[in-house]
Amino acid sequence: MSEQQTQTYVFDVVVVGSGAGGMLAACRAADRGLSVVVLEKSDLYGGTSAVSGGGIWIPCNHHIAELGATDTREAARTYIDACTKGVTATDRIDAYLDTAPEMLRYVEANTPVRYEALPKYADYFQDLPGSMPGYRALDPLPVDGGSLGEEFVRLREPSPGTLIGGRVAVTSKEAHMLLSKAPGYIGLALKQFGRYWFDLRARSRSRRDRRLTLGNALAGGLRRALLDRDVPLWLNAPMSELLEADGRVTGVVVERGGEGVRVLAKRGVILAAGGFERNQAMRERYLPRPTQARWSATPPNNTGDAIAVGLKLGAQIALMEHVWGAPTVHVDHEEKQRALFVERNLPGCVVVNGLGKRFVNEAAPYSEFVPAMYRDHAQTGACVPAWMVFDAQFRHKYPCGPIMPGAMMPDSRIPAAFRSLLYKADSLAALAAQIGVDAQGLRDTVAKMNRYAATGIDEEFAKGGNAFDTYYGDPSVKPNPCLAPIETGPFYAVRIDAGDIGTKGGLLTDARARVLRVDGTPIAGLYAIGNTSASMMGASYPGAGSTLGPAMTFGYIAANHLADSEDERDGVSSISESARAASSELRGVTP
Repeated sequence: MSEQQTQTYVFDVVVVGSGAGGMLAACRAADRGLSVVVLEKSDLYGGTSAVSGGGIWIPCNHHIAELGATDTREAARTYIDACTKGVTATDRIDAYLDTAPEMLRYVEANTPVRYEALPKYADYFQDLPGSMPGYRALDPLPVDGGSLGEEFVRLREPSPGTLIGGRVAVTSKEAHMLLSKAPGYIGLALKQFGRYWFDLRARSRSRRDRRLTLGNALAGGLRRALLDRDVPLWLNAPMSELLEADGRVTGVVVERGGEGVRVLAKRGVILAAGGFERNQAMRERYLPRPTQARWSATPPNNTGDAIAVGLKLGAQIALMEHVWGAPTVHVDHEEKQRALFVERNLPGCVVVNGLGKRFVNEAAPYSEFVPAMYRDHAQTGACVPAWMVFDAQFRHKYPCGPIMPGAMMPDSRIPAAFRSLLYKADSLAALAAQIGVDAQGLRDTVAKMNRYAATGIDEEFAKGGNAFDTYYGDPSVKPNPCLAPIETGPFYAVRIDAGDIGTKGGLLTDARARVLRVDGTPIAGLYAIGNTSASMMGASYPGAGSTLGPAMTFGYIAANHLADSEDERDGVSSISESARAASSELRGVTP
């Protein structure tokens, strides 16, 4: 098709990607009076945000005071500095701390999304100065999926690992109550299962729960906000090119209906298309090995397209060797692996390498777990994969990945799709032989764990020694809610892969979310947020929601900058009021 025949659309702002950061940026741009379109590569909206926990990590958020606690900017800055270790530019950290609480107030005042602070969900590194034992992590409140109308079925489904029985949605707080068997947990379970099954109107249409929680609540609420503003969201519209004129990004080319369509941006383009974790070639180029795209817990569409087009324009990249690590397990016939977020904290399990030896505190933040796997693998060559080992008591009481506790799902009733996940033997030696782990090493490790369980003190890695570890422990187990003996056969094992919930590396941006060239100057008209950008958290992960919090905050910042900046307005003079005429002045930059 010739240039004159190419269909062309013109907006003030073009957002590439429909995750939480992209949709929030679009909402804010619309509220600032700008025309905006959201472009989504796949046939579903919500991106990785929709399958996530939906949490955001916001120091000094207004809910802290409502709960009678206090936080200070100084403490938060001290903690982030300790976590990031000087990797992140100070003005980016300042921009986050100054704007994140404002962003949260904006979201709650102008969209259906509401949050609650979690008083007992501690920052991940309790030993670092400025950390808090809770409150900075916030959980989205449920959203009615029925309010989305026909858009409900186009919302990317939540990860099945976040649903009770693979169907019933619960909040983070409710999940904690159920796992810890807190007072009232049986009533809660009955209430939520009853609500789900007696929602006859929804059951007649789909097995999906209309009560949206976690990442689905966030993505669904923001989609409702876009609908309220008449902001178009195009599905099945992958970006194939960035358009540039005189050193300035002026739009994109997307594939739509089998043809290239030009979408011009009079103010700028915001890249919010996720990371590159499902791109095997990029993984092998940038990440530690061995590495596999199939180990990721994210949707299959995150293939680094936006990072690639930025590189073609001379953008600077950073942190490309890092991921938002999470140990994952494979489930047959599922498009992505399931992350083990909480099972490792529970008492009566141990994680070992191929030598049968521990290498990390099992209850450590998931972001620290995978780097520990690679550090040990570099020394032993035997830690990718690792193995989670537990006994019959653990199996009876607790879940593991998709497998519910044996009290609810005995071995004989494990679904066929889950059976390949679980290894079982009558003795530790026989189990070790099945999974290819050194038998003597495993026996020695289990003997140590049993001794630690009796004393309550993990002498090697201090499992259960801080508020984060014990959050998902079993409070009925004494003296340490994260430690119990491993002694009752049969014994079980689950393979743990070095998975992730996204990559951390991407296009380097400044405090206004503008993409920077290798020489440090911004590329006019080009912004990047979320996992398309290099994380402002550096190689660290300060607390739950350290991915979505910055993604949404810098989306908010980018939209404000596009609305406010005089130089952005002046830069669009080359885009004619006639989109057809303008297209002849633009050249494509193909990844």
